[in-house]
Amino acid sequence: MQIIVKATNLDLTPAISDYIEAKIDPLGRFIKKFETKSEIKTEVEIARTTKHHRHGNIFYAEINLHLPRKILRAEHSDWDIRIAIDKARDKMQQEIKKYKEASTSMETTRKKVRKLRGK
Repeated sequence: MQIIVKATNLDLTPAISDYIEAKIDPLGRFIKKFETKSEIKTEVEIARTTKHHRHGNIFYAEINLHLPRKILRAEHSDWDIRIAIDKARDKMQQEIKKYKEASTSMETTRKKVRKLRGK
């Protein structure tokens, strides 16, 4: 799984980059069966959405996972960049689960149709 990290309105330090890699890379085990000829691409964007002095820093994390015939997306905003990354990752795990369940049910339906048709 290829992970591409983009930072907007903040510096991408090696510590944050390593943290993202450590949190996002395990998602690969959930999508092993979808890896075909092309490698699955994961885009992670982190940003500081405001510099307003009353509200403090608000950080934003967005994860886009490019799967066959589908792009899954998860995002979260929080006062701490690590919490935003963790919550976005948790949402992405849920999206992957939904995608797997839907594709599994479609495969089961196709098998039943083929069986009924006698193929």
